[in-house]
Amino acid sequence: MNVNIYSVITGTGNYIPTKCIRNEDFLTNEFYDINGNKLDQPNQEIIEKFLTITTIEERRYVTNEMVTSDIAYCAAVEAIKSANIDKEELDYIILAHNFGDVRDNNKKLDIVPSLASRVKYKLEIQNPNTIAYDITFGCPGWLQAIIQADYYIKSGDAKKILVIGADVLSRVSDPHDRDSMLYADGAGAAILEAKQSDTPIGILAHKTRSDTLLYSKMLYMCKSNKPDNENKDDIFLKMNGRKLYQYALERVPQAIKDCLEKCKTHIREIKKVLIHQANGKMDDEILKRLYGLYEIAHVPENIMPMTISWLGNSSVATLPTLLDLIFKDKLNMHKVNKGDTLIFASVGAGMNINALAYKMA
Repeated sequence: MNVNIYSVITGTGNYIPTKCIRNEDFLTNEFYDINGNKLDQPNQEIIEKFLTITTIEERRYVTNEMVTSDIAYCAAVEAIKSANIDKEELDYIILAHNFGDVRDNNKKLDIVPSLASRVKYKLEIQNPNTIAYDITFGCPGWLQAIIQADYYIKSGDAKKILVIGADVLSRVSDPHDRDSMLYADGAGAAILEAKQSDTPIGILAHKTRSDTLLYSKMLYMCKSNKPDNENKDDIFLKMNGRKLYQYALERVPQAIKDCLEKCKTHIREIKKVLIHQANGKMDDEILKRLYGLYEIAHVPENIMPMTISWLGNSSVATLPTLLDLIFKDKLNMHKVNKGDTLIFASVGAGMNINALAYKMA
């Protein structure tokens, strides 16, 4: 009998900010295009079209006193409690984010010390062998950190790893850009542990790709769309939405299929498809195209849990938050059991795509 080491998620946590921002809260915004021209359409029309395209009705923002490392810490506490482990036994803390601790009154980059180090400090971990570091990989950052953690565990270098995804996008989104309605704040975390098994469990396979040569500038930082914006030195998150949408549809389904082929798993064996919550309609189309690669015309019902309609796009936090809500039976009609196989996927700035197959232990 061959007994192997597998990476298994033993605990999860999240922090969903308390400030709810509804679509109607954008009715008073002044929207401009990328060339600085004020949009002609009434805001009501802009918002209604936005809802149709994205399915987002509301999103969550942090309160003024909180920063990314604060909400990352909150999610970490929940994950450690959920896994019922001693925090001093953690070998690594890997924190995925994209903008550091952007403050309410100061938007300058703040990543020294690393956010992972700040979380370790807040957790009061004394163990010097708990290595804390950050990863910036766009929206796929949390899933890429999970992939890194899997390498550590498979190599024998680690037994318990805390992986966190946290971002505060509300402070880097331009209030004069329609795309600002996409973005949200949040944090999610998971504990990955080494487990012995004579049958495959936990992480089965993963696939990552980076298409930087042609697509690296689809998400970027730039000044406000409003020409006479009061804070001229501030830069905000911008994207080429149409090209990004097409890129995702053309490449994410194939990346998922490539991942499943690595572990010899057919799409029919998948119980849930967990996709980064970037755009509701885009995720629906990605799922449809994924099944199309297997020449399956009808996508199974209830296979893709969604939170974007009420949580918006919180970047690296969407997947771990979604996972935590499912694990703790907080999403109606979405439950997973021992033996179920899940597929994770994410796409974002870089442009980067990753996918990961996981079997419930």
